[in-house]
Amino acid sequence: MLKRILEIAISGTVLVVGFLPMAVIAILLKVTGEREIFYFQERVGKHGKVIYISKFVTMVKASPELGTRDITVKNDPRVLPVGRILRKTKLNEFPQFWDVFIGKLALVGWRPLMPRGFANYPTSVQEKLLTIKPGLTGLGSLFFRNEEGIVAIAQLQGMDLQRVFKEDIMPFKGALECWYVDNQCFWVDAKILVATAVAVLIPGWKGYSNWFSGLPRPESALVREHYS
Repeated sequence: MLKRILEIAISGTVLVVGFLPMAVIAILLKVTGEREIFYFQERVGKHGKVIYISKFVTMVKASPELGTRDITVKNDPRVLPVGRILRKTKLNEFPQFWDVFIGKLALVGWRPLMPRGFANYPTSVQEKLLTIKPGLTGLGSLFFRNEEGIVAIAQLQGMDLQRVFKEDIMPFKGALECWYVDNQCFWVDAKILVATAVAVLIPGWKGYSNWFSGLPRPESALVREHYS
């Protein structure tokens, strides 16, 4: 109950404080690109229920069926001009504070994925994650803020991106999310929120990896290279 009260208070405050700059973003999106503001993306939620999370539009409408589909690569041609700035600053995810406010998402939890992405987790991981509500931020979100950087390295090496996503990225992401489910508490949530704020202000900062004891380590050489 306390966690939910804090989520309402924090998300409500952010929505009020950020109203004016977000209104400017909405106007920019309305007069550029495909002239749409919000995109509601299908994700897997608690107990496997399908939810739709809110985002500012950053890509062309048909992007899920074009190119690398649900994998976004560096300098992806499907990303709109304003969308490129929003994605780099993570402002595209600001509308999800509304999803937190109404209870669709937790403030901290495992990062919800689209059904076909979630299916890449082993059954044991899926079952554990589905016991709690997904969140706006979390360990998976922190460690994979620059997932496109890993994909870019794989591209340069001529690797199959779908295979990299399934065999290199997903095992480590799943292990991190499961660690959170097993260790969630007020202080872990607080550290994740602070780390998220610092990561937004200082792009490329990876100090959060030392804030939590007992975290799993990536088995993939590709992912290890990214965090070295």
